[in-house]
Amino acid sequence: MRVSYCATVVALATLTVFAIPASAQAPKEQVTRSVNARADTYREVAGAIWGFAEVGYQEQRSSDLLQRQLRDAGFTVTAGVAEIPTAFVASYGSGTPVIAILAEFDALPGLSQAAEPVRRPVVLGGSGHACGHHLFGTGSTAAAIAVKDWLAAARRPGTIRLIGTPAEEGGSGKVYMVRAGLFDDVDVVLHWHAGDRNDASPRSTLAVKSAKFRFHGVSAHAASAPDRGRSALDAVEAMNHMVNLLREHVPQESRIHYVITKGGLAPNVIPEEAEVYYYARHPEAGTLAGIWERIEQAARGAALGTGTTVDWEIIGGAHSVLPNVALARVMDANLRRAGGVVYAADDRAFAEKLRETLGAPDLPLASAAQVQPFKEGITMASSDVGDVSWVIPTVGLRTATWVPGTAAHTWQAVAAGGTDIGMKGMLLAARTLAMTAVDLFTDPKLIEAARREWTERRGPDFRYAALLGDRSPPLDYRN
Repeated sequence: MRVSYCATVVALATLTVFAIPASAQAPKEQVTRSVNARADTYREVAGAIWGFAEVGYQEQRSSDLLQRQLRDAGFTVTAGVAEIPTAFVASYGSGTPVIAILAEFDALPGLSQAAEPVRRPVVLGGSGHACGHHLFGTGSTAAAIAVKDWLAAARRPGTIRLIGTPAEEGGSGKVYMVRAGLFDDVDVVLHWHAGDRNDASPRSTLAVKSAKFRFHGVSAHAASAPDRGRSALDAVEAMNHMVNLLREHVPQESRIHYVITKGGLAPNVIPEEAEVYYYARHPEAGTLAGIWERIEQAARGAALGTGTTVDWEIIGGAHSVLPNVALARVMDANLRRAGGVVYAADDRAFAEKLRETLGAPDLPLASAAQVQPFKEGITMASSDVGDVSWVIPTVGLRTATWVPGTAAHTWQAVAAGGTDIGMKGMLLAARTLAMTAVDLFTDPKLIEAARREWTERRGPDFRYAALLGDRSPPLDYRN
């Protein structure tokens, strides 16, 4: 469900941001100093997680390292929440408001890459942080620690939380954490993401659903007894063909993609087992449900036509992000206060070399030091932050941790994320998040305005339901 934005909320959000009290400026300087004072430690932590490159639900070392930073800083940490071994909640303070910051730390399979401006995997076929979650988790931790230091020094009431959220990449970790009630007493959620630009505009995403379709046939010798076999791989190919025909008959904002994860072992053995892994996306969860039903029908038809059987396992599902302009204006003001990413000579040399591999970058190199214009829009990707945003007012930003023009899920993103370019963008995000938290702690009217807008955008009839149903976390989905 998408709710149109009304002019009254725009006006309210615009007025609210200018109502931030002058007394909040000194705390902002304090949290900025806190981040900067520990910058070398945070670079080491992010670098370590970049090297671990652990995929979804397997991020044990990454999770442990972030938890250790938080415990050492005085947070109370509860690990293994929501039936997920690598998920955790770190909390400091008491009372309201409760401000939570999200932290991700999973990598992507198959994108191992050295911190160099040319393609060179560290481990052939290995994983890599092609979406910058090593920076995300560490930067959010840095922000939470800075806010904790300020709350402690000022003896202010309120609670700051760092919520460690595994398996964003297709595993929908946050959905299970929402379902477990871990956000029920939170007032506002802050997050950020690695990117190729600095931008705090309010943006939505695509709702997404995914599943592994498993076909079961009959094996036989492909040459001497083909009539006795029923190929599960034929069924996968038949399903893929039908879904590819379906693309002509879905709304243009839709996205459907797949990989064959199991297709047989030898050409002369008719495959009795085959598997294909599907994603489908659309801005509206209701429209996505209709598209998904047609994909399931294609699976049934493929099994019927090939004499096989099929079953499927829902792996992930996430709602689109519900934007909040009132909060986004506060975040944008703090991002502009914090500034952009300034390249040193070594950074520029690396960036110029890497940009030779990007084709036609859509941003100039100088844009790393700038903040993009504030405008509402949609990002044609998906995130389990979406589910969080439908149950709690949520706001995020992106910073230039990658060379301008770099796309996510590429080796170029991994490479820049392992250099000081990535680290500078991470520290910029940490300072911005911390300053935004200060605003929320010091001005209750900001939270009130955010909740009014959130309530209006959701609409009176909205009832949250996870798109992945009531299944348990798929802890083995990357195996």
